[in-house]
Amino acid sequence: MSHIAFLLVPGLHLLDLAGPAQVFSTASDFGHPYTLSYVAEQPLVPTAQGLPLVAQLDWPDLGPEDLIVVPGWRALTLAASPAIGAASLQSLRDHHARGGTVASVCAGAEALGRAGLLDGRRCTTHHDVQDELARRYPRAMVIRDVLHTADDRVVTSAGIASGIDLALHLIATRHGPAVAAQVARDMVVYARRNGHEPQASAMLRYRSHLDDTVHHAQDLLDARFDQPLPLSALAATVGVSERTLTRLFTRATGGLTPLRYQQTLRLERAEHLISHGATVDAAARAVGFEDPRMLRRLRARQH
Repeated sequence: MSHIAFLLVPGLHLLDLAGPAQVFSTASDFGHPYTLSYVAEQPLVPTAQGLPLVAQLDWPDLGPEDLIVVPGWRALTLAASPAIGAASLQSLRDHHARGGTVASVCAGAEALGRAGLLDGRRCTTHHDVQDELARRYPRAMVIRDVLHTADDRVVTSAGIASGIDLALHLIATRHGPAVAAQVARDMVVYARRNGHEPQASAMLRYRSHLDDTVHHAQDLLDARFDQPLPLSALAATVGVSERTLTRLFTRATGGLTPLRYQQTLRLERAEHLISHGATVDAAARAVGFEDPRMLRRLRARQH
């Protein structure tokens, strides 16, 4: 995803747009360049907060590695959402058909529903309109009370600040958890919120704690998850005994040892590689497993 195109709908929430845009912009500052574009059906787009936004009318050329994000908007019901032109909906469908990823924040899931992209896929939206989304799109599998979901390159999030979680998840999936953690730290997003779903980034699921020693250990594991990192070396680096590190780590993460955390990072990255065409054996080698059977066992346990 080197190009991020935001589809701006009248009445959109500023944070639904600004949160993900800030994540991708910050990733660019750290050497992972993204080009951000803002597309709408009118040159001046009103927002729910009263600040008008200037947008371009023509879509950029997008490829399979690029992303379209639809921020949410203010509406009492999804049925009362602003009109979205047939050409815009077709652009969403065409991008996904070409292998691209399409994402939504909050009520933006309605646009994906109108485009037919929620049919047969897991999705979510703001808790106030989850039931309505399920009624409007009965072929969609609406997952309630989660921060975000991902299914076949259709990514949806609950709304407002969860757009940041969604963008960090995409950064972690694309570039690895260490980059996502670096972006989160730079944005001072230390209250990492749980997604409560397997597809949520491990960086988001297991770092919603305040233990600096464990965060230090996780930083090392995030950066070197594909390399051997014995518990003795990890404990020595963070300045505690192996027994203390294991106790602190298990308590902070809700039961994971450092080894299990590293395996989770490896599994998450391997699943991404496999979804993009890599064989299980190749993915296992890429994430640091000497024996592909370990990856197969972990995948079987997950499913």
